[in-house]
Amino acid sequence: GRPAAEAGAADRAPDLGAGRWADHAQIGRGGEGVGGMLQDKDRIFTNLYGVHDWGLAGARQRGDWDNTAEIIKKGRDWIIGEMKASGLRGRGGAGFPTGPGNFPRGGGVEWGVADPAAPTARLVGETLSGIDFDAAYCSPLQRAKETAEIILSHLTNPPSLQPTDKLMEIDLPLWEGMLRQEVIDRFPEAYQKWHDRPHTFSMKLPSDSGEIEHFPVLAVFDSARDFWQELLARHNSGGTILVVAHNGINRALIATAAEIAPDYYQSIQQSNCGISVLNFAPSPVSPPLQGGDGRGGAVQLESLNLTSHVGEIFPKPRDGHRGPRLLLVRHGETDWNRAGKFQGQIDVPLNDNGREQAQKAAEFLKDVKLDFAISSSMLRPKETAEIILKYHEGLQLELRDGLREISHGLWEGKFESEIEGLYPGLLQEWKTNPETVQMPEGENLQQVWDRAIADWQEIVKSVSGTGIVVAHDAINKALLCHLFGLEPQHFWKFKQGNGAVSVIDYPQGPDGLPVLQAMNVTTHLSGGVFDKTAAGAL
Repeated sequence: GRPAAEAGAADRAPDLGAGRWADHAQIGRGGEGVGGMLQDKDRIFTNLYGVHDWGLAGARQRGDWDNTAEIIKKGRDWIIGEMKASGLRGRGGAGFPTGPGNFPRGGGVEWGVADPAAPTARLVGETLSGIDFDAAYCSPLQRAKETAEIILSHLTNPPSLQPTDKLMEIDLPLWEGMLRQEVIDRFPEAYQKWHDRPHTFSMKLPSDSGEIEHFPVLAVFDSARDFWQELLARHNSGGTILVVAHNGINRALIATAAEIAPDYYQSIQQSNCGISVLNFAPSPVSPPLQGGDGRGGAVQLESLNLTSHVGEIFPKPRDGHRGPRLLLVRHGETDWNRAGKFQGQIDVPLNDNGREQAQKAAEFLKDVKLDFAISSSMLRPKETAEIILKYHEGLQLELRDGLREISHGLWEGKFESEIEGLYPGLLQEWKTNPETVQMPEGENLQQVWDRAIADWQEIVKSVSGTGIVVAHDAINKALLCHLFGLEPQHFWKFKQGNGAVSVIDYPQGPDGLPVLQAMNVTTHLSGGVFDKTAAGAL
């Protein structure tokens, strides 16, 4: 079949390798790539999975210092990343000697995974058991190694485990082993800076040559970049790799790959046994992990912090949460999605599969108490929202024009081949440098950014509790970029499948930084960790 690049119109669900193939072990046709840059033979896909595990039998509780596993998928194979037990923040974690609510243990006192944590690790192993791995990496800390070993024990052909110091947990030596409340009481100003401006937070440490200033978040970001550079150079022909590390380093791995600044370290959630997926496109040079404009090689976050395999449809809000929770949903599939036609602002309704996707999303959300419901005023998201609301009687649906899909202008109703014939080179520019493209008689991405973000900010300030916001591919991408201060050139960074759900919290209220708790959750549609919603549709 033709190479399918995600770079189609906004309402296309990008596939990046997972969505088109029913059998992930057998990739027999051209896969989809970020920004259209994935080629058939030399592409590199990387799926990053963050898996967290508490040391508490029978109960899993949320905290900022969980245990994490990550996965990477590359080329014709899958690279699957890490899982481990790390330090805890919040209640629970009784299996760890330092007790509940502790700050993470970097490279200091070390111990293994408590026996009660093994069942959680086994859940991850069972979830990933159908994937063939070519390599496995982990932090050298015992708690990570033991978790990785449990996962590998569930695989038919497990690779050998390779520890690397680049996956060590974030190092907070002056707080190590302390309870969070103790840190707040003893170091209130430092803790506030750690919470609000983590990229500026530092610790003064003694050394043989005098006092040195240590920046924990910046240091763990450096480690993450080094790990990616080394891993992608070593596996430049593809493969499936398991990476097992910790909460803090996992946040840094996700952020550096997606070019999210250290300022947003606290805005990326990693939950108990949560699974995240990153896709890396091939690049003739190093991947975009050293800053710059991201042209070195495209990276897309396919999903973040999936938790349904451990019995939680979404992560719990953080302690002290007092703002709204918004469930951002992409509408179900349409016939034009499936056929590969750019639809934009042409009001195409859902097809039968799209209505089934909306129904599955409705069942997925039926036990979630919804306090508000908002949709784009276009037919396909409106119909999706109405199907979801069948389980939430009495809730009125608010329609907003600012959430309408990008206007593709004269591209609408056309296939890629037609667009290329009429506007040579412009489609490729859209795939690789989308921020530069003015759609003929349509919009550019800055216009989409401006109206979508303006509407979003109004919504966040006007609602309370938990609710749904149902919109489109381009709109959702713009909003997700906005959470991390990313401009239109980063448009392809976030995948949004038809019927997918993302969870965005404002724990400090509407004026505080948001937290992306989970993104592009499609487990209710596919039953697995990979997004299979894309059908080559635009």
